[in-house]
Amino acid sequence: MTAHQLDCSPETIHWGYFDSQLAPKLRVKSGDTATIRCVSGAAEILPDPPFAILPEHRVIHATCTPHIGRHILTGPVHVEGAEPGDVLQVDVLDIKFRVDWGWNVQRPNMGTLPEDFPRYRLTHIPIDAARGVCRMPWGLEVPLKPFFGIMGVAPPPSWGQCSSVEPRAFGGNIDNKELGIGSTIYLPVFAEGALFSTGDGHGVQGDGEVNLTALETCLEGTFRFTVRRDMKLVNPRGETATHLITHGFDPDLDVAAKEALRDMIRLIRGRVGISAEDAYMLCSLAGDLHVTQTVDGNKGIHCMMLKSLIGG
Repeated sequence: MTAHQLDCSPETIHWGYFDSQLAPKLRVKSGDTATIRCVSGAAEILPDPPFAILPEHRVIHATCTPHIGRHILTGPVHVEGAEPGDVLQVDVLDIKFRVDWGWNVQRPNMGTLPEDFPRYRLTHIPIDAARGVCRMPWGLEVPLKPFFGIMGVAPPPSWGQCSSVEPRAFGGNIDNKELGIGSTIYLPVFAEGALFSTGDGHGVQGDGEVNLTALETCLEGTFRFTVRRDMKLVNPRGETATHLITHGFDPDLDVAAKEALRDMIRLIRGRVGISAEDAYMLCSLAGDLHVTQTVDGNKGIHCMMLKSLIGG
C-alpha cells in the first residue's frame, strides 16, 4: 500500500461536471491511500480580511471557468484494476479544515422555500477547527461535523458530461452528512479506473440542506481505495461504525424514498438471506428514512439500518 497526495490546482480540478473522458490526475493501486485537497466556491463568495484565502483558490478563479455545474472538484483518481461492473470502496480515513471560514448562500428561486426567501444572501461563518465549532452571526456556536458533499466516480460513457449538481448512480453531489470521518462509500464503477473525484467540502449540515447550501468550506480528505468485485450495485451505498446506508435520487422525494428502500431490501436479503417480504417488514420496524437533501435537482433519501440487526 502506498500513500499519495493530490493537491488542488488548475491542472488537477474540473469545475462543475463529471466525465468518463477526463484524464486521470493521479493513479493508485487498490489498497492505496490518497490525501486530496479541495477548495470550494466561486470568486463571489471569497471573504474579506481577516479571513485568509488559499493561493490556489485565487489561481483557479483566475484561470478556470465553471462548466455545467458549480462545484470545484479535485481529480479524477484512476484506481488500477477497477472495471465497469465493479464497485469502488472508498474509506474516509481523515478530514481536515484548510481555512478558518465557511460560507452559506441563499439564491433566488432556489432552496426548499424559494417563495419565502426570494433574495440573494451570502453569509461568512468563522470556523474554529481546534475547538470544533463554527460561530453563527448571532453568537451561537454550532459543533462541526465535516464531510465531503461530493464523492463520485465517472458516469457511464454513454451519458457524456454530467453536471456536478444532481446526485446520480455514480455518486456525485449526494450531500449525506453521515459520510464523514470513519465512514465508507461504495460506488458502482462505470469506466475503466473508476475515476474518483471529490469536493464540495461541508463543515456541518442538517439533513435536507434546506436553504441550498451547508457550511461550505475548503477541506482535505484522506481516502483508501479498494476495488470490490464481490459487490454489484445500482446506486451508491454507505457504511458507518453502526449503520448501513442505501440511497435514492429523484426530483420526486416519494420516488427517491422507494429507490432507497428497494436497495435496502436488496442489501438485507443479500446479507441475511430472508425473503423480500421479511426484509420489507424489518425496514418498517427498524429502518430509518432520512431526507438527504431537497435542493439539488435530484432530491435525496437515504435509508439507514443498524448493522447489528443484519449481521454487521
